Amino acid sequence: SSLDPAAAAATTAAPGQTPASAPAPAQTPAQSLSGPALPGPFPGGRVVRLHPVILASIVDSYERRNEGAARVIGTLLGTVDKHSVEVTNCFSVPHNESEDEVAVDMEFAKNMYELHKKVSPNELILGWYATGHDITEHSVLIHEYYSREAPNPIHLTVDTSLQNGRMSIKAYVSTLMGVPGRTMGVMFTPLTVKYTYYDTERIGVDLIMKTCFSPNRVIGLSSDLQQVGGASARIQDALSTVLQYAEDVLSGKVSADNTVGRFLMSLVNQVPKIVPEDFETMLNSNINDLLMVTYLANLTQSQIALNEKLVNL
Repeated sequence: SSLDPAAAAATTAAPGQTPASAPAPAQTPAQSLSGPALPGPFPGGRVVRLHPVILASIVDSYERRNEGAARVIGTLLGTVDKHSVEVTNCFSVPHNESEDEVAVDMEFAKNMYELHKKVSPNELILGWYATGHDITEHSVLIHEYYSREAPNPIHLTVDTSLQNGRMSIKAYVSTLMGVPGRTMGVMFTPLTVKYTYYDTERIGVDLIMKTCFSPNRVIGLSSDLQQVGGASARIQDALSTVLQYAEDVLSGKVSADNTVGRFLMSLVNQVPKIVPEDFETMLNSNINDLLMVTYLANLTQSQIALNEKLVNL
C-alpha cells in the first residue's frame, strides 16, 4: 500500500523541542492488520517500558537494511495495564521512501502479525518504530495508518546515527490540534521511556556489556562458577552501598528517605530466619550430596572406560 505525502505537509520540531505538528493527512486505503487495539486514552501515566530485545531487534534491522535506505520502520507489540504500556516484541516492515512519497508493504505486516498471534496471542499492536532522531512528513502519514490499528499508537524513535554521542530513544503519542473550522494538525507529545527486563534478558545484557571492555568486541561464555562469583560480587557491592547509606543517615550526612526506608524494611523481612546451626547442617548436607553425585559420575565414567577396554580385548 502507498501513502502519498503530497496531501499533507508536516512541520517537525527542532531537536530537543516537543514534537512535530502537521495537517491531518488524507485518508488512504490500507489493509488492516485485524489486531486488537490499544484501548481508550493512553493509559499508565504516559510511561512506556521497553525490553532489551526491542532495541536489539531494531538495531539489527537497521544494520541489515537495503542499500540506500535511510531508515527502517516496524510494528511494536506488547501488553497494556493501568500502570504502563510494556513493549515486549517487534518486527520490521519493508518500505520505500523518496522525497515525494512513502510506500509501506502492509501485506507483509499483516502476515507477520497473523503469524505472531499464533505464538503470543496476548500481545497487542501498540504502535510503530523508526530509526532516526526526528519526525518527518512521512512519519506523520505512517502514524496515521497505525492510528487505525490502535486508537493511541506509540511512535518510537531510535537514533542509530548517534547524533548526540549516544543512542537516543524517545516515544511519542499524537494529539489532534487546531481550531473549529480550520485545518486540523497533529502534535506529537513525548512519553516517559523506562527499561525493564526479565531475568533471562538480564543475563544476555550483562554479557553484551562485557564486550565494551574487549578490544575486538568478542567475549566467551563464562562457566557456572564464574557466574555465581559475579552474582556474589554484585550482591556484595549492593550491600556495601546500602550499609554506606544507612551509616550516612545515622551520622546526619544525608537526610532520611522514607521510601528507601520502607523498601529496605521490606527487603529485610524477606530474608528467611534460620538458626545458624540448622543452616550449617543444611549446607553441609547439600555439599555432601554434591560430592556424592560427583563421585558417582566419576565412578560411572571409569566403569564405561573399563568396559570399552574389555570389549576391545
